[in-house]
Amino acid sequence: MQLKSNTMKENTLAMMKNSFKIFIVAVGTFVTIGSLSSCYHSKRNPGYEYAPNMYRALAPNPDQPTASFKDGKAAQNPVDGTIPMGWSKFHYENNLAGYEAASKELVNPFANDTAALTEGKNLYTNFCTQCHGMQGKADGAIVLSGKFPAPPAYATGISSRGGAMKDLTDGKIFHTITYGVNLMGAHASQISPAERWKIVLYVHELQKLQ
Repeated sequence: MQLKSNTMKENTLAMMKNSFKIFIVAVGTFVTIGSLSSCYHSKRNPGYEYAPNMYRALAPNPDQPTASFKDGKAAQNPVDGTIPMGWSKFHYENNLAGYEAASKELVNPFANDTAALTEGKNLYTNFCTQCHGMQGKADGAIVLSGKFPAPPAYATGISSRGGAMKDLTDGKIFHTITYGVNLMGAHASQISPAERWKIVLYVHELQKLQ
């Protein structure tokens, strides 16, 4: 009787183990199928959409008439006084007086630390090296092509607005990046004020090179 009882216990344990294994396999299969089906894209069944108007807004065609505005035009000018997000007014005019005023009054708000200097170098590489060169020696690819004259080198050149390039202040460099000068175009629409200041940090490093 004792032997029979032990055999029944062993059979029961074996059945329980097998049932548990089957359960684990079933759960794994269900999870796998669910994962694959969630990644599968079907044109007939694109899946659920949450707040679709956020990314498929029914914006009016600017070339088409509309009853939404009094003049019947879809394209409208911004409201007077509107300021774009991320935009800040530069309170210095695009002339020599503004350039000199910026030189006297503007100070770089960023400390000359490794992080800011590294970002300044990356931005300079992307936006400035084509003309100024990697080391600010006026030997960029556009200059070397012979199609455009070289700008003055940062360490040894003379500014077209007077003074040595190595003596350019924070404000003068920032003003020049913002408005451009001579053949250099304005970069205010491409580079944010914070990014311009970080480029200023890196230009000061280039002014030290000989």
